[in-house]
Amino acid sequence: MSEATTPAAMSSGPIIKVCGVTTPDDAAMAVEAGATAIGFNFWPRSPRYVEPQAWMKETPALKVGIFVHEAPERVLEIAALTGLDVAQIYGDKAPPMRIWRAVKPGAEMLPAEGYVMDVSEGTGKTFDWSLAKGAGDRIVLAGGLDGSNVREAIRVARPWGVDACSRLESSPGRKDAARVRAFVAAAREEFIHG
Repeated sequence: MSEATTPAAMSSGPIIKVCGVTTPDDAAMAVEAGATAIGFNFWPRSPRYVEPQAWMKETPALKVGIFVHEAPERVLEIAALTGLDVAQIYGDKAPPMRIWRAVKPGAEMLPAEGYVMDVSEGTGKTFDWSLAKGAGDRIVLAGGLDGSNVREAIRVARPWGVDACSRLESSPGRKDAARVRAFVAAAREEFIHG
């Protein structure tokens, strides 16, 4: 892997994250489409929950684990098994590693490398993207994004990155290749040329 495609290098540019990935095939497909980050949901009550597995280490993109009010020790245990680069946390407990905090517009910004701004909580609902503009230079916009609206979301919010999940699926936890490619291509085009 060249330096330009290492997770550390990829995280310095815009984040294009495909979240809720549950299989090695979907992870490979998303990376092939150009996603720079892959999200694995480790919250057991999610329809996109996936057991921590060693194959995740081989994903050649920024690996982001989603945790909801999880003990920091458990986050570190899962990170070691799966090779996570970042823990995306819901709640105020933070493990000693790179973290992104899930926040709603207007919420207090506790210390973190980045902030995933979303109101949908996995329902695929959008929000007024202008609320994200000016919230900081490390906002990853999420909630109801897909190939049809991600360009406009980027134009309005000017985020550090974008994150899509449910609108890229054929069923919960199963990604649709055409939808993933459309989302990634539109996001990449807008970040580069917008």
